[in-house]
Formats: sequence, C-alpha cells, structure tokens
Amino acid sequence: QLQLVESGGGLVQPGGSLRLSCAASGFTLDDYYIGWFRQAPGKEREGVSCISANGGSTAYADSVKGRFTISRDNAKNTVYLQMNSPKPEDTAVYYCATGIRRPLQLFRQCLYERKYDNWGQGTQVTVSS
Repeated sequence: QLQLVESGGGLVQPGGSLRLSCAASGFTLDDYYIGWFRQAPGKEREGVSCISANGGSTAYADSVKGRFTISRDNAKNTVYLQMNSPKPEDTAVYYCATGIRRPLQLFRQCLYERKYDNWGQGTQVTVSS
C-alpha cells in the first residue's frame, strides 16, 4: 500500500506553535515535490506550502508566509509543516500530497491542487484561545 499519513494536529492557542508531519509508507518521497493544503469548513481546499524533492525550493501562500515553515527529511521519509503564531483563520483540516510526475513551469504552481495525485487523509488543526 502507498500511503501518506498526516499527524501532529490538535488544539493550539494563538501565538503557540504546532508541527505537522507527513509520513510516507510503501514508497519513498525522494522523487516528489510535496504540498501542504488545508480546508476549512464551508471553504475550498487551498494550498499552504510546498517543497521540492531535494528541498531546494519552497513556496508559501501569502497568508502563512513568515509564520509557517515547510521542511523535509528524506532519510525519515517525512515532510513537516512548522506552524508558528497560528491564527484562528488557520483552523482547518491539513492535508499533504505528492506532486505529479511532470515538471512545473514555475515552482509556485505547486500551490495548485491540480498538481497533486496522492493525498493523505488529513489532520485537524484548531486554533482557539
């Protein structure tokens, strides 16, 4: 089985921090760019951040730039999303996904949902005081 499993979600206060993990099983992440997406109730899923296969390129949604950091440890077959200073509007189910095996014209296109073909089940993040 080829699976992506998100973990690390939960309840966090504004100004706190949280680290989400995306772990692969049944395959390795080395050949994929990886994206984090989120979906809040009543809203469409949106791209949050993504990272290239070798970690050399990253992209962030404007709404999280400067607060969230994406990283990867290919030796552990895991991608992370460090969430610092989360805001209530960051409340959502967070998903990770593997990128399609086609080149991106511009790396920032990794924030588009259509650029992914393998998704995890998501982990809930709730930001509340």
